[in-house]
Amino acid sequence: MTPEQLKASILQYAIQGKLVEQRAEEGTGEELYQQIQAEKQRLIAEKKIKKEKPLAEITEDEIPFDIPESWKWVRLGDCTGYSQTKPKISPKDITDDMWSLDLEDIQKESGAILTRTTASERKITGDKVLFYKGQVLYSKLRPYLKKILIAPDNGICTPELVPFNTYLVYANYIVYVLRSPHIDYVVNSVTYGVKMPRVGTETMVNLLIPLPPLSEQKRIVAKIEELIPLIGRYAVAYEKLEQFNAKFPEDMKKSILQYAIQGKLVEQRAEEGTGEELYQQIKEEIRTLEKQKKFKVKDNSDISKDEIPFDIPESWKWVRLGQILNIESGKGLTAKQMKPGEIPVFGGNGITGYHNESLIEKETVVIGRVGFYCGSVHITPTKAWVTDNAFITTYPEECINREYLVYVLRHMDLGQKSNATAQPVVSGKKIYPMIFPLPPLAEQKRIVAKIEEILPLCERLK
Repeated sequence: MTPEQLKASILQYAIQGKLVEQRAEEGTGEELYQQIQAEKQRLIAEKKIKKEKPLAEITEDEIPFDIPESWKWVRLGDCTGYSQTKPKISPKDITDDMWSLDLEDIQKESGAILTRTTASERKITGDKVLFYKGQVLYSKLRPYLKKILIAPDNGICTPELVPFNTYLVYANYIVYVLRSPHIDYVVNSVTYGVKMPRVGTETMVNLLIPLPPLSEQKRIVAKIEELIPLIGRYAVAYEKLEQFNAKFPEDMKKSILQYAIQGKLVEQRAEEGTGEELYQQIKEEIRTLEKQKKFKVKDNSDISKDEIPFDIPESWKWVRLGQILNIESGKGLTAKQMKPGEIPVFGGNGITGYHNESLIEKETVVIGRVGFYCGSVHITPTKAWVTDNAFITTYPEECINREYLVYVLRHMDLGQKSNATAQPVVSGKKIYPMIFPLPPLAEQKRIVAKIEEILPLCERLK
């Protein structure tokens, strides 16, 4: 459960009467409702509020969920002054020291005040709405942002904020009710306007609100505010767990490949020979390739003990990439040739498709040379173009398993060997001296089979 889902569940439990226990001595929602109506009549008689037309009776079909027997369903307009006329103030009557509140000053979800600006610091255009300390402020514009709060002081605000009083109802309770997932769903399902959706006054006045006794309202709010800091701590832990879960499959893949190139993924078998014996066969094949002018040994220098990053089995051999691998830049494409089609193109801009004759006619290992794909290793399909932004590899294919070569090259992270920062470029000068763990050919194949058995399990961890 995400922190957002946990918070939503707590608020939903709160408005369903499941967050705190009910106490008979605190009275009932019906009793409070009658007190609210009496209070409204008093305020009307004293001409502090205007008389409103009666709201429709609540029908059984309207009730969205069960609440405790001691509670009562009421409409928002029954217990608050949401529909009362909001006092406006014209720019000429606004003084410089007035607090001017705009929607951008309020944090979404929490309703926290982000910035506090006086009228002198803000360009005032058009009439503003007066609000008073203790009133509920509700954003009717984009209500899904839940910019709802209790005014901490008097001030002026944008007409997109609706200030209203509550009648014998705990204002903080109303705030949490309006933030609850049920109300959020109801309100946002009937907003009007596409780019800047708003909720109408009629919708808000007729919203069904679960009304507990006043003392229970206060206990509900106290419990929510006790839990909110715990949700914050949970959110921190959850984020760390999410980062771990996101990273874990990739870390597991790297560990598997590291085990593979250390000779720890499969057992060694004496009957399969040694890396040294295979290396002698490689040299024989290279001599043939050299005669065909298809290969040239690029780095035959001795490997010092200081260069060896980890131990490998005695039956394996460390070799330099320049002893077993040649790289050559692919050929570029002209503007005419770059027409979308079916033949893949491998190069610095990734893998795309174009119509043309293919540059290579067999599956080939290529290495990204520049840019974002610098150091990336791919196997092309049978027909493919390779631009000069990628390297085509040549190696003794009878002695080195292609998939084993690819897995090791990817794990070596050739992009780290780039010789530029703004536009990373990997070169033969960086690649050829790198050392490569060489097992017997049969073991290479068994390593690849084991990797391809395990890696799908890592994918499922995502």
